[in-house]
Amino acid sequence: MNRKFLKSAASSTGMTALLAAVIVCIAGLSSCNKGETYAKMKERERDAIDRFVSGNHFTGRINVISEEAFNAQGQTTNTANNEFVRFESDGIYMQIVRKGAGYTMWEMSEPDPQYNPDSTATQTICCRFLEYDIENADTTCTNMYQTQNAYVDKMQCTYTRLGRSYTAWFTEGKMKDYHSSSSVVPKGWLKPLDYIRLARSEGSGEVAKVRLIVPHSSGTANASAYVLPFYYEITYQLGK
Repeated sequence: MNRKFLKSAASSTGMTALLAAVIVCIAGLSSCNKGETYAKMKERERDAIDRFVSGNHFTGRINVISEEAFNAQGQTTNTANNEFVRFESDGIYMQIVRKGAGYTMWEMSEPDPQYNPDSTATQTICCRFLEYDIENADTTCTNMYQTQNAYVDKMQCTYTRLGRSYTAWFTEGKMKDYHSSSSVVPKGWLKPLDYIRLARSEGSGEVAKVRLIVPHSSGTANASAYVLPFYYEITYQLGK
């Protein structure tokens, strides 16, 4: 009986070990598949961006310039040549259509011992925008075609001079409603604030305007979740 029991126990132990090995193998394959899937999604994103750069119905063929060229020409892009600068650190493409009038967030955060000891600037920024899903060729959200001021999107934005960082969230508008899972302003929307000027008046015709290609890593929560690149046209001006 003892021999039979030992033989049965050894057989059971062997089966358990085999089953454990199979489970580990399946888990490993599953992990690899997930990695490959994400890699393929990123590859598909890169391909979609490349196709958009080579030609699209918003701007036509895009002429990509380096950051060095962008800085050498006074941090401007030549719209006549349809120039977009590509930033190496985050893969964002940007065209400055209008620099805008007024002040930069850097200038507004000028340190003052009495009134601004922390060297920060907090402003309400009003935006008109168009959001276009590059991979699926679909305009997903816009307020460009609304004439009433009530339809501008508003964000509350704080710029901290130390570290040159932004914190911002949507307070009202279509972006807040459409992307209801998160009111945080995507990094892609904040990128232009280092290069444009902000004013309150539309009458001057100098409201800042940019065009952007934003990869998923700097996009909305939805873009990040599905690894989708988006094209944006956005105007920026100070709100009240």
